[in-house]
Amino acid sequence: MGDVEPLDLISDLPQSIIESILMRLPIRDAVRTSILSTKWRYRWTTLTHLVFDDKSVKVYNNDRAPFESYLVKFITRALFLHQGPIHKFQLSTSNLQCCPDIDQWILFLSRCDIKELVLELGEGEWFRVPSCLFRCKRLTRLELSRCEFDPPPTFKGFSCLKSLSLHQVLVAPETIENLISSCPLLESLSLSYFDSLALTICAPNLKYLCLEGEFADIYLENTPLLVAMSVAMYMTDDIAEHFEQSSNCNFLNFLGSVPLLERLVGHIYFTKYLSLGEDPGRDQITYNHLKIIELYQVSFEDMKEILVVLRLITNSPNLMELRISGSSNTLAAIEAQDVDFWSEDCPKDCTFKQLTFVKMTDMSGVPHEMQFIKFLLANSPVLKTLSIIPCAYVMDGRLNMLIQLNKFRRASSDVEVLFIQDEDEEAPCVS
Repeated sequence: MGDVEPLDLISDLPQSIIESILMRLPIRDAVRTSILSTKWRYRWTTLTHLVFDDKSVKVYNNDRAPFESYLVKFITRALFLHQGPIHKFQLSTSNLQCCPDIDQWILFLSRCDIKELVLELGEGEWFRVPSCLFRCKRLTRLELSRCEFDPPPTFKGFSCLKSLSLHQVLVAPETIENLISSCPLLESLSLSYFDSLALTICAPNLKYLCLEGEFADIYLENTPLLVAMSVAMYMTDDIAEHFEQSSNCNFLNFLGSVPLLERLVGHIYFTKYLSLGEDPGRDQITYNHLKIIELYQVSFEDMKEILVVLRLITNSPNLMELRISGSSNTLAAIEAQDVDFWSEDCPKDCTFKQLTFVKMTDMSGVPHEMQFIKFLLANSPVLKTLSIIPCAYVMDGRLNMLIQLNKFRRASSDVEVLFIQDEDEEAPCVS
């Protein structure tokens, strides 16, 4: 009986299965599948998603020069051998600094029906985006970091773009505004590490917004579909002075036209930013869809910031989760002013009918903090958990905080008040 040739099960897999396997492999391993059999040779060259990073090539020393050379040659050869469309190209590396080959790669990609382009480059000289990028009319996702971005005068926008992320990108403010407004399908926008940027955002289909940096002005002019935003403000003395002298109301400019907002995350200086400017009449804005609010480094010494927090939560009738951290500059020994506000001017007819979880961290025990907690407990009938973590620098006032907490009236009979002296401890104190 003659020898029976063993079945080559892996080579006889359906084309769709092979493509699925290759898509899940790092590009370096996908290329190496060429040695499996003649049927697998160059199968990887039809991949529509190409992702390169510092692990795409292997070197045996820490010398940067040969690594950069190997990586450039690997990417160039992969593109040279590729067949068919390339829908996604991602390069994430800290070892290519202003590499001229990137221009040629983008030129090649502009002819391959590219839809997603991600360039995450490391430290060093910034890369200037070539003009051929702006000919990629089918782009749906664009992420750039550490580069110069200057569209040609003839550029009319990316008509298919849905996601835009610019991280440490040198670009003129008017260029960003024009780019955003000329991308009619834009749904996600992320801008980070910008200096003194004044920005007006007009994006009627925008749903997700992330901002981080120094912003001289932010105006959400046309963002009616926005559902989630995260904002971190870095406020210099010059910007703070600019805000103090401005007649614009930051609260209205930023939150005046976001009727569908579901989640709001405000990091450093965000409540400070919202509190600045003159508010003509304090128009009532109701956020019927807002369910989660996270506000960090709120100064409970600043009455304007407290009013911002109250304005947000009292105008969010379906709020379910609230997280607030205090400012590390707040000290329990400082006497609060306007403490009569809580008995005289605080909203009396407010009920948080959906609020079930509250977490407050870096609490110092100053009067306004404790009065705010008292206000929440008295007006939250379905509250399940109130978690309080005191500031690490405040030790003497912790007992007094516990005594006050036990005295506060609670609208919810099921609420559990946790006083966690150490966030990493397993058994918090329960009042």
